[in-house]
Amino acid sequence: MESAVLIFVLPMLMFILLGIGGKYMTHRTAGRLGTLGLTVITVLAYVTAYRYFGAGRSGGVWLPQTVFHLEWLRFTENLQIELGILLDPISVMMLVVITTVSLMVHIYSLGYMKGERGFQRYYAFLSLFTFSMLGLVVATNIFQMYIFWELVGVSSYLLIGFYYTKPAAIAASKKAFIVTRFADLGFLIGILLLSFYTQTFNFTELMSGNVCASASGATFLGGSVIAWALGLIFVGGAGKSAMFPLHIWLPDAMEGPTPVSALIHAATMVVAGVYLVARLFPLYIEAAPELLVGIAIVGAFTSLYAAVVACVQTDIKRVLAFSTISQIGFMMVALGVSGMGGHAGLGYVAGMFHLFTHAMFKALLFLCAGAIIHTIGSNEMSAMGGLRKYMPVTHITFLVACLAISGIPPFSGFFSKDEILTAAFLFSPWMGVLMSGIAGLTAFYMFRLYYNIFWGAEAKREHTPHEAPVSMTAPLLFLAFVTCFAGFIPFGNFVSSDGVEYTIHLDGKVALSSVGLACVAIGIAFRFYRQASALPAKMATAFGGFYRAALHRFYIDNLYLFITKRIIFAGISQGIAWFDRHVIDGAMNPIIISGTQKIISEPSKFLRVKITCIKASLAYKPTKIPAITPSKRRAGKLPSMFFINVTLFLDKIFYYILK
Repeated sequence: MESAVLIFVLPMLMFILLGIGGKYMTHRTAGRLGTLGLTVITVLAYVTAYRYFGAGRSGGVWLPQTVFHLEWLRFTENLQIELGILLDPISVMMLVVITTVSLMVHIYSLGYMKGERGFQRYYAFLSLFTFSMLGLVVATNIFQMYIFWELVGVSSYLLIGFYYTKPAAIAASKKAFIVTRFADLGFLIGILLLSFYTQTFNFTELMSGNVCASASGATFLGGSVIAWALGLIFVGGAGKSAMFPLHIWLPDAMEGPTPVSALIHAATMVVAGVYLVARLFPLYIEAAPELLVGIAIVGAFTSLYAAVVACVQTDIKRVLAFSTISQIGFMMVALGVSGMGGHAGLGYVAGMFHLFTHAMFKALLFLCAGAIIHTIGSNEMSAMGGLRKYMPVTHITFLVACLAISGIPPFSGFFSKDEILTAAFLFSPWMGVLMSGIAGLTAFYMFRLYYNIFWGAEAKREHTPHEAPVSMTAPLLFLAFVTCFAGFIPFGNFVSSDGVEYTIHLDGKVALSSVGLACVAIGIAFRFYRQASALPAKMATAFGGFYRAALHRFYIDNLYLFITKRIIFAGISQGIAWFDRHVIDGAMNPIIISGTQKIISEPSKFLRVKITCIKASLAYKPTKIPAITPSKRRAGKLPSMFFINVTLFLDKIFYYILK
């Protein structure tokens, strides 16, 4: 498994090489070098996956393997921070997902970003992000995960704000950074609580069950401390995965280049929260099963909210952004309603399966959107229409992705979403009905997007649209191929809650009802948007205030602005500033002024002392500092001589400044 170490190291080397030497390279050289490096990393990831799963189970389960281990910091006999690489089914699966999507983005960007200022910097940032995300998923302990978690936040800030001359991009990058940092504070506090009471950071030890038993007696406000710690950890995951109410950064993050949206906001960064819950899932089951119910409720509400907002957005990237939030909600629901092992663990399998399939078809949707924006020059659907005649490859691949996310067989999204709905019905009929309804909304807003782009009336354009170059269409075809056939992967044979093989069986009733509902939703979208119609305007008028509220995201962003600007900045912060200026400074200023006046009133004494020091420094001739030897260091001579010379040197500088 030595290849796993190279997977981890190579992206960092590419970042250093492109970051330092990129300015001496041409755009073509930097792009090809970055793409070649990622190609090697992707091949190594697939080799690692083949070797890990090819080795077979031990005792009927997939055993975790630590292929690299280094002790970094030791706090106590039992508590230390280690750096390492952990391979288990979900980390190996994430290696494949991250490297595959990142490679497609690298290839795609050769055409999409051609001629852009900062092309070399762009590829350096892509390498840094890939390194950060890979380090997050292979972490052997939760503190190592937190280190790379923050590095993912930094690299996403750089990529979102790539167009740093645009005020909107600057604002979006700061918004994403601040909101996720706020959530990460909860993550950090949760880690500290968990490690204090369990005396370990290591994932393997945390999952053993012994640590929870030792910390079970500690409570706070009627709940176990471990449950509080896991709740705070989930806050960090909710921020990264844009769960309500910490979702506000994701739609604005669309200001970054579209390939960045495909990489960060479709396949990798936004699923970090889902991965975190999945990584700690045995701990959640043992120590805080009621918290999983809360996660399911948050996920369901987030999914419903985002789906409703997506139904009325006009910017195609924002539609896809809210679609991502909704689908992440599906994954959270799947984990929240899951049990441990066997059929009870169906939700876990379904959530991870949906993470895998969603990464492929959502990356495909964003890359198709990038191709459309590249030729149209606008994100608004009003500037599109009738593009199927001009962009046949983009049209077909976009349709494949729409069918997949809508849950239409035989595309991959059908299989993973159907299992989530089945798990939801097993948990509660009401949860199953709710998630089925949201799945229907998904089909409606995705085909609303499809018909507005590729059908309908053509908008007036200054030039004739054209198909994207091969560097952009090749990744579309590859991802469309994966989307068509990924659903037939026996995913439960590789990933399950307890490591034991689980064979996925489709529930006929759930499958028929979900597909039927999706077809009805597609039919409504067909009636409303295939051709120019007055029906959408009539519906907007009929729903009036609700439609306007959904269009403005139910004013959640406005609420945040009110709280931050009017309450925190204008109220609390200004009050603190007044107290500091008039009370603290008001008390200290007379003392400082009095001391200053005393010095000024006795200049002769002050100057005499200073002149004496200056004369001594000018008369002194510093000798050559002797060589550092162990004997002199032990005798304590060398430090004293060194500091004397430094002091006299600084005094000479002061003399020349006065002079």
